[in-house]
Amino acid sequence: MDMFSTPWWSALLAIVLIDLVLAGDNAIVIALAARNLPGHLKAKAILWGTVGAIGVRSVMTLGVVWLLQVPGLMAVGGLALLWIAYQLLADSDGDAHDGPSATTFMGAMKTIIVADALMGVDNVLGVAGAAQGAFDLVLIGLLISVPIVVYGSTVVLRLVERFPVIIQLGAAVLAFTAAKMVVSEPLLRGAFGDAHGALEPAQSAARGAAYTVAVLGVLAAGWWTQRRNR
Repeated sequence: MDMFSTPWWSALLAIVLIDLVLAGDNAIVIALAARNLPGHLKAKAILWGTVGAIGVRSVMTLGVVWLLQVPGLMAVGGLALLWIAYQLLADSDGDAHDGPSATTFMGAMKTIIVADALMGVDNVLGVAGAAQGAFDLVLIGLLISVPIVVYGSTVVLRLVERFPVIIQLGAAVLAFTAAKMVVSEPLLRGAFGDAHGALEPAQSAARGAAYTVAVLGVLAAGWWTQRRNR
């Protein structure tokens, strides 16, 4: 993917939206983990805990990008990301986060790093899928996630509360990214073709159907789950 090309900017926009939607949970957990610390330690724990969490996320992202080169794992990753997109909608009406808290500086940092590593899987998979192996986009995605996680908990919460459509849009982007990962799977080239080459009419139709089913399917399933929960 050429830098500053239309696909590059499109992927970057998807990464920004994925970071905005998915990094919010991580920011909330970080804030909650440090909430019981004395005032002079709270900001310090958030800062250094986030630095450690970003380090862990960087290693995870590079590992996922490498793993997605293994035949078959692109499709598996796409299906996993599709489930994450659904869960984002299904959980959007849930109760407020009650995340863990700590009473010591080191305890808070440990909680933040472990929580971010566990919760960051969705973000890592989404960024890696949207980047399509472009390491410059992976790096930019990581850099974008840092200020969102460090400073964004309150901002993200206010944005989502004021504009709930952000969650819907984020889930749609994740679903589209998931479908893009699946149709880009080398093992399925016979059905979906190669995006860098000429596509047969049937392959173009298969790609369009995959994108449509993924996006509309996730939005419809999320809407039905929310309605059932109410």
